[in-house]
Amino acid sequence: MSMSRRTISGINAGSMADIAFLLLIFFLVTTTFEEDEGIAGAIPKPCPEGVDCSADVKEKNIFTIRLNRNNELMANNDEISLDELRESIKDFLDNNGDQSCEYCNGAQKENSSDNPKTAVISIQTDREASYDHYIGIQNELVGAYYELRSELCKMKFNKAVEDLTEEELKTLQESYPFRITEAALN
Repeated sequence: MSMSRRTISGINAGSMADIAFLLLIFFLVTTTFEEDEGIAGAIPKPCPEGVDCSADVKEKNIFTIRLNRNNELMANNDEISLDELRESIKDFLDNNGDQSCEYCNGAQKENSSDNPKTAVISIQTDREASYDHYIGIQNELVGAYYELRSELCKMKFNKAVEDLTEEELKTLQESYPFRITEAALN
């Protein structure tokens, strides 16, 4: 019998799918994925039993920030832009309304906070508000606290914030405590 010239020999590719599958499994198992850090925030500790943890806060010590479903921003019932928010927060925190704060440089308005230790920032956002706008509010809020703490750091310690010891950093945090409440608008 003679061989036909029309017979074409080929490569058996039956096991190629198995090899591709094994490579896929190998790369899925050995690859590491970066985790998103998210927004740093501390959840308050639960109130111990038998202790009254409620606090009476004067209305003038609450700075209310509202973000509605149309991404319109209001600060204490006045429409405001995101660019103006940081200065408004700083003015509110640094007001020194009761004149008990030696390091505050505020205007001492009667309808604004007594001092940074009694000031509370209340953020209320609509569930349909843009996440980008919410993050913008958070950035301005953190920026306001950072700027106030930096100014105090230069005045009190004559150093940059990055060069502080743990004790000095704690003093700054106690001087301008981060007191924030968050709620969803209905």
